[in-house]
Amino acid sequence: RKTVSALAFSPDGKLVATGENGHCPAVRVWDVEERAQVSELHGHKHGVACVAFSPGADYLVSVGHRHDRVVNVWDWKKGALVASNKVSCRVTAVAFSEDGFFVTVGQRHVKFWFLDSARELKVKETVPLLGRSGLLGELHDNVFCGVACGRGRLLGSTFCVSHSGLLCHFNDRRVLEKWIGLKVSLATCVCVSEELVFCGCDNGTVRIFQARDLRYLSDLPKPHPLGMCGAGLRASFPRLERPDALYPDTVALAYDAARRWLSCVYRDHSVYVWDVGDLRAVGKVWSELFHSSFVWSVEAYPEFKEQPSCLPPGSFLTCSSDNTIRVWTLGSGPEHPCRGNAYSTTLLNIIYVDNTTQHLQDSSSLIERGESAGHPDAKSGMRVMQVSPDGEHLASGDRAGNLRIHELRLMQEVAKVEAHDSEVLCLEYSKPETGVALLASASRDRLIHVLNVDRGYKLEQTLDDHSSAITAVKFAGRRLKVQLISCGADKSIYFRTAHQRPEGFSFVRTHHVAEKTTLYDMDIDITQKYVAVACQDRNVRVYGTASGKQRSCYKGSQADEGSLLKVQLDPSGTFLATSCSDKSISIIDFRSGECVAKMFGHSDIVTGMRFTYDCKHLITVSGDSCVFVWRLGPELTSSMKQHLLELNQLQPQRGKEPVFPVPVRYRTGGKTCVFCPWGCLQPPTPTSHPPNPSGLAPRPLCSRRDADVAVPGGGGGPCDEEPGAEQDEASTTQTPSKEELEPREFWGSVQRFSLSPTLRGCPLFFSLCGSAPAWGGRRDLAGGAERQTSRLQSLPGSCFPLFPPPNSAANKAISPPPAPVCILTNGKLPMWAKRLVSRAGSPAGGLNLI
Repeated sequence: RKTVSALAFSPDGKLVATGENGHCPAVRVWDVEERAQVSELHGHKHGVACVAFSPGADYLVSVGHRHDRVVNVWDWKKGALVASNKVSCRVTAVAFSEDGFFVTVGQRHVKFWFLDSARELKVKETVPLLGRSGLLGELHDNVFCGVACGRGRLLGSTFCVSHSGLLCHFNDRRVLEKWIGLKVSLATCVCVSEELVFCGCDNGTVRIFQARDLRYLSDLPKPHPLGMCGAGLRASFPRLERPDALYPDTVALAYDAARRWLSCVYRDHSVYVWDVGDLRAVGKVWSELFHSSFVWSVEAYPEFKEQPSCLPPGSFLTCSSDNTIRVWTLGSGPEHPCRGNAYSTTLLNIIYVDNTTQHLQDSSSLIERGESAGHPDAKSGMRVMQVSPDGEHLASGDRAGNLRIHELRLMQEVAKVEAHDSEVLCLEYSKPETGVALLASASRDRLIHVLNVDRGYKLEQTLDDHSSAITAVKFAGRRLKVQLISCGADKSIYFRTAHQRPEGFSFVRTHHVAEKTTLYDMDIDITQKYVAVACQDRNVRVYGTASGKQRSCYKGSQADEGSLLKVQLDPSGTFLATSCSDKSISIIDFRSGECVAKMFGHSDIVTGMRFTYDCKHLITVSGDSCVFVWRLGPELTSSMKQHLLELNQLQPQRGKEPVFPVPVRYRTGGKTCVFCPWGCLQPPTPTSHPPNPSGLAPRPLCSRRDADVAVPGGGGGPCDEEPGAEQDEASTTQTPSKEELEPREFWGSVQRFSLSPTLRGCPLFFSLCGSAPAWGGRRDLAGGAERQTSRLQSLPGSCFPLFPPPNSAANKAISPPPAPVCILTNGKLPMWAKRLVSRAGSPAGGLNLI
């Protein structure tokens, strides 16, 4: 789980050795074909700077970094430390010679080390490692950064480069035989073949020399220029080199003698493979471009079936501290061919947020006389981004508090607002089902700005409920009831409801949840009913979006330490992914809380996660500047698609849901009648709605999550889901079942109802699609007296009067309808309802339950 700081292949390419950074680091040997660890060696305390195999791969050399300064020789097959010694200065590189010795170089340091084979066989304990310093002469004050040992006819020779731009040749007697200037301001690395010497330098320069006499031959072609725009990416390769262009520095070289390919790694984390078989016609075999610094956020581009999109299917975007937003694609094949460019097969485009190039190269590993240089500006870089639901705009926030809007079709910036005083931590567009187009931005300055997208991102409202940094903000709800939910480092969750006014939208706080732990992230499921929150105590807490009450709590990480940093639900709401500060990623069943997968791979904390819309991949980004694409198992993909299929089958029915009260049909005496919200009983009419004889204003029929009810003897207001033993299964934290999403019109069945004795034998209130608690219907039917045994706080369902009160003007105007002969139910009535129906089923009531 520690950062890999050094890597080396064995001469035959079957093994790879890695070194780590951090406390008590390990040197590990891996089998390349089996992808398994075969040895783990511990002998350093603070970090490993470099590793190298012996020519026969029998021994492994590891050198500690500047706080360790230990050189160890391992028999990795036995896990034994053969020889060890200390150095007095920092070592930056090591190379093994086929002649039986190895060389270390560093700050004012070139040293040759020898293994005494005879003594090694006689003594089984660790022996002191013998070494002799190279004779540097007038070059003794240089910092050497790269070393390579000669091959073939030059066996015994050693080549070194210094930061000042010198290439040095040592003969087999450790004597500096020759040195030349590379005519560059900085040299970084060197590698050799039997005939050539390759020197990596700054500004993308790789110089090639003859090995036997250090005669200059040529330079490799330059890589891409820094700050290259999208048109430059799509241009053919090679391109004409501009004298005023800046190129990334070369930091590492590796030569493949079998293919005669040279691999180059540049300081902007790009990788090129060059064919150097013919130096007069050097060709590029392969290349890729990556982020050069912290990657903070990732967004999957939405998929559209009926309208053209700005990006191809399978595209996603990432933003980083290198001040770039990059567009990638996973789509390939005959239906969606990969639209790469001359430099990358997966990178579609790069958006540069400013015109400077100082952040495009990784300066964290830049060595200037043995010291590391950090980033020039700690507040630089993009922090968060969000794609609009229509796929046209990209909103992004940087670490200085600026909010930018880019148009994705042309990749151009259309707006820039200095929105916050500190870094923008989260952005959120409202979803299409809300019926409004809003953008919320939240920052470390504890403010939330709500912008109206349709009005050119005009500021609608600024919210300052939080007392600390805001870590997540989300929109929820559907038409007529839009919610804004936010959580922060102040351990609070605020639920707000939107109210539309002539001058715009206004969000009013409805619920406030105060926890005992810091809240780092949250996400809302596809049904808009539940919000999952990642907490500092490594738990995932699930709350109802309508009530703000906690529905469940389960472990979001199997680790015993650390905090949950991110949580992300898949497109179907079946699974959620969490990231922990121990750099682990977990996939958890959203319904049961069971952990179904756990992954490791990033060397820094995971800063963002997204499921792809095809449910086949999970994309994660991290502070290690890496973007990982994880392939999900077929079982997980199948479960997600099955759940999406169930929801999509119900979507057309839910889309036809009326905004007015829905009549409920039932059978009485062999005749189909309709219970209407206004209190009349009549045969159903398919084309018209029943009149409103009572004069009562029609009330929209709401679902359990957003019902507003007014109950006599109790308060009216937003419905609060009350947990209890008599609660419906649909009110648990599980993903909603098919029954919950059925249209609110039932033929021959009634889910819930309660009776009131205002008219004997005739129900006054009817609760549809609810989960009313037992006390909700405990009313005394005897003698028409209404006695409520418990205070009715809220009713999780939709209640509306079926008949007006007996003393009302509307009741005098109409005659009461005949009592129903029977009611056909679905067999799920609670005991309190069955008792009430039985009492109402007396000869006076004439009501029978089927």
